Amino acid sequence: MNTSPIYSKLQTLGIELPPLAVPVAAYVPFVRTGNLIFVSGHIAKQDGKPWVGQLGRNVDTATGKAAARAIAIDLMGTLHAALGDLNKITRIVKLTSLVNSTGDFTEQHLVTNGCSELLAEVFGPQIGAHARSAFGVAQNPMGACVEIDLIAEVAAD
Repeated sequence: MNTSPIYSKLQTLGIELPPLAVPVAAYVPFVRTGNLIFVSGHIAKQDGKPWVGQLGRNVDTATGKAAARAIAIDLMGTLHAALGDLNKITRIVKLTSLVNSTGDFTEQHLVTNGCSELLAEVFGPQIGAHARSAFGVAQNPMGACVEIDLIAEVAAD
């Protein structure tokens, strides 16, 4: 593994980046245009399978936050596969988080912190801090409790 601060931080946290996941529908995992890379939505997975459930019904906020953290790892794996080196990322620009939740659940923002906090920890506040939106939705693909997509800025080639 690369010995840069980003990869050293991942190693310190015991995080191994997963390989690029094969899309299960009609889309590509990422698209780069200019200095931006758009990463398709990643659903929460636990033990390689969709992490199913609904916040406010059978998943609590802490568990949802752990699911969002797991998505951050998958998103970084996709970024690594797309760029070959996470050091090419100059800014995590924006996240959009879709939290499978009941109508009265109001902690989507706290769930999404699981992803946001890990990205800021790994990339540092200058690169990892980002804009974001967190929505409650009636359902996510395959019943996943959380889905998150990401936009990042990358260094010019």
